[in-house]
Amino acid sequence: MKIGIVCYPTFGGSGVVATELGKALADKGHQVHFITYTQPVRLNFYNENLFYHAVYVPNYPLFQYPPYELALASEIVNVFKYEKLDLLHVHYAIPHASAAYMAKQILKTEGYNMPVVTTLHGTDITLVGKDASFEPVVTFSINQSDGVTTVSESLKKDTFDQFKITQDIEVIPNFVDLQVFRRQEKAHFRTAICPNGEKLMIHTSNFRKVKRVQDVMKIFSEVRKHTPSKLLLIGDGPERINMERLCRELGVCDDVRFLGKLGAVEEVLSIADVFLMPSEKESFGLAALEAMACEVPVISSNTGGIPELNLHGVTGFVSEVGDVEDMVKNTLTLLKDENLDTFRKNALDRANHFQLSNILPHYEAFYEKTLEKMKASIK
Repeated sequence: MKIGIVCYPTFGGSGVVATELGKALADKGHQVHFITYTQPVRLNFYNENLFYHAVYVPNYPLFQYPPYELALASEIVNVFKYEKLDLLHVHYAIPHASAAYMAKQILKTEGYNMPVVTTLHGTDITLVGKDASFEPVVTFSINQSDGVTTVSESLKKDTFDQFKITQDIEVIPNFVDLQVFRRQEKAHFRTAICPNGEKLMIHTSNFRKVKRVQDVMKIFSEVRKHTPSKLLLIGDGPERINMERLCRELGVCDDVRFLGKLGAVEEVLSIADVFLMPSEKESFGLAALEAMACEVPVISSNTGGIPELNLHGVTGFVSEVGDVEDMVKNTLTLLKDENLDTFRKNALDRANHFQLSNILPHYEAFYEKTLEKMKASIK
C-alpha cells in the first residue's frame, strides 16, 4: 500500500506517533510518504520505503500570516497524483484535515478519489478545535473524512460531546516500540546524576501551561524534603522561564537539570525511578507510556486518557489535577525500596499491551476498511 502521512514534524505527541507509525508501516513493506513543512524529528531514512516531501510556503509581503493550509493542500495533490498514493492519513485536525478535504476536492475534478483517514490526538479537539474561530471547520473536516480514529476512549467521548459529529470513530491507542524504549544499562550515567544514591525523578513535555510543569517542580521540592532526590527535565517551551524562576524560589536548582530537547529520550528514562505527569489534560499520555516501557512507574493526574494507561496503585498513582499534596504522598510511597521493584515490573507489563506489534495491525485493518468503504460508495 502507498500511504501519505501529514503531521506536525515536532517533538509533540501527535508528530511522534505519526512518524513512528510511518516507520513501522515502511518496515512492513508499505511505501510511506511524509508531507510536512520540515523533516519530522524522529524520521530517518534507513528504509527504502520512506519518503519526505517538503511543503513550501511562499512568504510574500502581502501575507501577514503565510497560507500554510493552501500550500499543504497543493503539495498533497501533487504527491497523491505523482506518487500514486492509495490513501492519505492526516494527524491532528488543524489544519491537516481541512487541507486534506481541499486537496480531495481538487483531485476529484481531475478524476481521482483520495481516501482520507483523520486521527485526532488531543488538543486539536479539547483546546484549539473547540475555539469558535475553528469549530465549524473542524467539525466539517472530521465529518468529511472517510475514516476517523482517536487515541483513547476519553478523546472519543470528548469529540462527540463537543462537536456535531456524524462519523463513526474508532479508538486505536498510541503505541511504543519496545525495541527502542527499554531499560538500558546506564549505571555510569546514573552515577553522574545521582553520585550519592539519590532517587531520580523525570518529566518530559513541551512545557506548555496544559502540562502544569510548575507542579512538577513543587512535587519535587516536597519529595526532596523527605528523601534525597534529583530531577531531570526534558523538553522546552513557553513555561521554561517560569520553571527556572520557581526552581530558584524553592531553592532546589542544585538538584535540577534542564536537558532541553533530546532525541534518545529512552537513555535518560533508563536511569529514572519516577515519571511525573501532572497535566491538566492528556488525550493519552504517550510520554508516560514510553517511561513505562523503560520500567519507570508514573505519578500522574487522572485526566483524559491517562487513567486508561496508568493504573492506580498498579503502574503508579493518579491524583486530581493540581493536587500536589496527594502526588507527593504517592511519590513517596512509590519510592520506598520495598515498593519500587513491583511498580517497575507492573509498568513494563502494562506497556507490553501497547507495543507496536499489537497496535500496527489495527491501523492496517482500518486502512483496508476505509478503502473498501470508499470503493463501495463509488459503486
